[in-house]
Amino acid sequence: MLVWIDQDLCTGDGLCTDHCPELFRILEDGISYVVDPAGHALSDPGGAECTVPVGAKLERAAIDAALDCPGECIFIEAEHPPAAGGFGR
Repeated sequence: MLVWIDQDLCTGDGLCTDHCPELFRILEDGISYVVDPAGHALSDPGGAECTVPVGAKLERAAIDAALDCPGECIFIEAEHPPAAGGFGR
């Protein structure tokens, strides 16, 4: 699973950091960014170019953060797209 934030949609409420501070951080600009495995907030350029993998232990927290986000700015993607032909193949 991968996660990224669209900073143009972020309202800076910080609910994502409440749910999962290991994956999300609010920077000086008041906007949330994802944090890479080394602990660095990915702010340049931000958005989909700053996608990070989510470890299995943090998947539920990342999903909860995305569902709770008032700006609907947290995007979660499958690490590998499903094979052609539908699910389960």
